[in-house]
Amino acid sequence: MAIDGLSDDTIRNILLNTRRIAVVGASANPARPSHGVTGFLVGRGFDVTPVNPGLAGQRLHGAAVAASLEEVGPLDMVDIFRRSEEAGKVVDEAIRLGARTVWMQLGVIDTAAAERARAAGLVAVMDRCPVIEWSRLGLSRGA
Repeated sequence: MAIDGLSDDTIRNILLNTRRIAVVGASANPARPSHGVTGFLVGRGFDVTPVNPGLAGQRLHGAAVAASLEEVGPLDMVDIFRRSEEAGKVVDEAIRLGARTVWMQLGVIDTAAAERARAAGLVAVMDRCPVIEWSRLGLSRGA
């Protein structure tokens, strides 16, 4: 079982029923995983807002980059590309902003933050990549 203890059905439900996603730590560098994941999500028809203060006002995969999560507005999921020790702050902001899901990318592990999210009623995904899960589960949506 995955570190987050979530079933395939839960992951499938998140990926098929999420609409608005903020990608925190999005990069303009094509060699970075966050760049590829952002493009993948945009290509699947998700309403994606990349979040990176250094790129604010620019466009990434056609989506306007926000300086902070606060600027994103109502959202369903926050996809976190930050070091594990920085993830908790993003999770707490996602809770405050009313997200339904926090998704910590591969290698991003903060069990305490995941527990805070769950206690607040969010689904917390940890140490997983939506691109990998999408493929593994054989999902289809969008372009």
